[in-house]
Amino acid sequence: MTPVSIFNDVIGPVMRGPSSSHCAAALRIGRLARDLMDGEVTEVLVEFDREGSLPTTHESQGSDLGLFGGLLGWDADDERLPNSARALEEAGIRLRIDTVDVGDPHPNTYRLTLRNERETHSLIAISTGGGMMEVLSIDGVNLSIDGGYHETLIWMRKEDADKSGCITPADEVIQHDLGDITLWQVKANTFARSDLFNPICVKTLSPVLPVPSRKDLRVPFTSCTEMLHHDGDKRTPLWQLAVDYEMARGNFSEREVIDKMIAIVRILRKSIASGIAGTSYEDRVLGHQSGRFFDLMKSGRLLDGGALNRIVLYVTALMEVKSSMGVIVAAPTAGACAALPGAVLAMAEAMDKDEEEMARAMLAAGLIGVFIASRWTFAAEVGGCQAEGGSAASMAAAALVTLAGGTRDQSIAAASMAFQSMLGLICDPIANRVEAPCLGKNVMAASNALSCANMALADFDPLIPLDEVIDAAKDVSAMMPREHRCTSLGGLAITPTSLEIERKLASFKTKSCGGCGCH
Repeated sequence: MTPVSIFNDVIGPVMRGPSSSHCAAALRIGRLARDLMDGEVTEVLVEFDREGSLPTTHESQGSDLGLFGGLLGWDADDERLPNSARALEEAGIRLRIDTVDVGDPHPNTYRLTLRNERETHSLIAISTGGGMMEVLSIDGVNLSIDGGYHETLIWMRKEDADKSGCITPADEVIQHDLGDITLWQVKANTFARSDLFNPICVKTLSPVLPVPSRKDLRVPFTSCTEMLHHDGDKRTPLWQLAVDYEMARGNFSEREVIDKMIAIVRILRKSIASGIAGTSYEDRVLGHQSGRFFDLMKSGRLLDGGALNRIVLYVTALMEVKSSMGVIVAAPTAGACAALPGAVLAMAEAMDKDEEEMARAMLAAGLIGVFIASRWTFAAEVGGCQAEGGSAASMAAAALVTLAGGTRDQSIAAASMAFQSMLGLICDPIANRVEAPCLGKNVMAASNALSCANMALADFDPLIPLDEVIDAAKDVSAMMPREHRCTSLGGLAITPTSLEIERKLASFKTKSCGGCGCH
């Protein structure tokens, strides 16, 4: 398994859309599918397993717009994404979406059959949380592509399959025996040459992740326990350990790691400002509310919450930007995009911290996210909202301790306490949109993080080590019914009011669409 990267898996991608599991991951799957067809797709069949999460959520939570954007070759923050369905139709790509009974083990499984005038190919992929994905098979051949490599797929006759000296340099060459035909899967930092032999077919799939993979990649630790053993009595600040980790993972310098996070901080600050200024979008449950909160906060007409009021403001602003298809950063997901950055940026500004100090706090949070992603998931479809909001609270708590100048161990204690109080949190989006109760859960996660950060700074005892808390959350998710894991089949999602809101939104979309078939 490729080690987690802070910038691949935890803080990112920079994207538009309501859900990273749906939008960003689907877009990356679509990009790889487009490459499989050499950029020429005339027809696509999309199939979702009936018992997964996607039959009930693919349209309202953004899987469609992400997948279509990927098939068109767009990026995850492309401003055209809200209209990707119409653009797909205008590009002459015929689309069919079916629900099938195939028993896919992962709830976020995409089965694509793609055609053009020359050829047909199939692809099965899963969205694993936070915008990450994995291609599991192509044309029925089991393989693994996570988007971190230049992948060259070479089909050739078995008698021609002496690869001696033909594929260099490459990080990995995997040979798939298909009877009379051999498929070579070549992973490298550039595409492999195929003109040295007689291939039947060659496909090149470009990387879709910002931090590439490489041969013999080693990281100093993957769990909190390993990190504590690695650091020992040095008690290195958590942000510095995060920098050390990402330097090893991405082959970066310390300055490059910090600068990458500063760039993300600047995107987040711009998004917050645009959210407070006002957002609008038709297919939306909640309107612009952060502006009113800002006015009341400035005039002193809210209860005195200190910096917490600014945190609530920033969390709300970011959630409204997400709901209006503005640019956000999945941190660690789109559904939980606001708790961590809202808490960190608001508190940093209240403390007169600069952008580099904000970036250090975000890096500390990123390392907590590495421990979560390495052991479990950020996907609500797998773990409920404890996987999203719980992770965000844990990460934010460590970040806030870092802002306050707390120690490594205090940061870890805060992360553990914050996660402990989020176990069992279900995912039940009202009207099948990732807006409410997501807003409240992001506010709760940020508020929880602030409380736990202060408790940790006062040396409260978390009792349970962070790794064990993550494992406990994973065990809880295994007992959680499908209805409470982002399927819109339980909880608040099936209340009469929620269903009525969903019906009204669907009716409005049908009228505004004018029967063009884009929805």
